[in-house]
Amino acid sequence: MESTPEYDWYKSSYSGGSGDNCLEVATGIPTAVPVRDSKNPAGPTLRFQAEAWSVFVDGVRRRGASGPGGGDHC
Repeated sequence: MESTPEYDWYKSSYSGGSGDNCLEVATGIPTAVPVRDSKNPAGPTLRFQAEAWSVFVDGVRRRGASGPGGGDHC
């Protein structure tokens, strides 16, 4: 069984401040960006190509946090 590397996880600034944070991102990997649900840190981790993640983050910044799903964060 393959072991999961340890990452330094950071919660999204768009996650709620009342303990219901929903998104954590790990940094320090040049080619990939691991993302997980902070309510389930032992659950699955998605890995995005670093370039694709940058495009996504730029889009969120341009549109604001309330995109097609409205302003409900988590």
